[in-house]
Amino acid sequence: MELSVREISRLIDISAVKAAATKSEVLEVAELSKKYNFICAFAMPCFTEYLVELLADYKSTSIGGAVGFPSGADTTKIKSEATRELIDIGCNEIDMVINVGALKSGDYDLVSRDIEAVVKCAGNTPVKSILEIAYLTDEEIIKGAKLAVDAGDAFVKTGTGWAGKPTTVETIKLIKEAIGDQALVKAAGGVRTLEDLEAMYDEGCSRFGIGAASAIKILEAAHKREGRDFGE
Repeated sequence: MELSVREISRLIDISAVKAAATKSEVLEVAELSKKYNFICAFAMPCFTEYLVELLADYKSTSIGGAVGFPSGADTTKIKSEATRELIDIGCNEIDMVINVGALKSGDYDLVSRDIEAVVKCAGNTPVKSILEIAYLTDEEIIKGAKLAVDAGDAFVKTGTGWAGKPTTVETIKLIKEAIGDQALVKAAGGVRTLEDLEAMYDEGCSRFGIGAASAIKILEAAHKREGRDFGE
């Protein structure tokens, strides 16, 4: 399906969530959000309050909070407190890395309790559980997705973007087959072209976590396809 520039912007969570992301990159995320009306913007926790301030006069873009980046190995108490703090700061969505090690250990009760605690702390704020698929087998991806849905997540998210393995169309198919319409799906990590985005969208992906450089590249391609100069 060919999506319009406007439709694409409302699918993108633009982010500056790498370890070395600077305040200038967070500023760029805010400016691009205002210019292109991205649906949500993310920074690392230490810069999230700064991002909230930058977007205080622009309510069309939600603020996302990153919890447990990148390993998911924080204690449940730490994740819960981080969730409360980020919501108090002004976050409208929470993206939380599941306990990847516990999932791979077969400790499904710990994985579930961890997610449930964050969902409870978040209240009406939607939570996206990040599987970090780069470290998982297909069977673990399916199990993790089902645990996330059962714990009350609004979204199942593929990755943080920190790991080397990119999200693929096949990953989206696998997750959608596992959870159906019980939750939405967000792709993050390796979504760098318009073709990637639209192929995943066609398989049921509803949101895309993308860094500034790739988001600009995707929008530039969409503008070109519509016969418009980039920036219009």
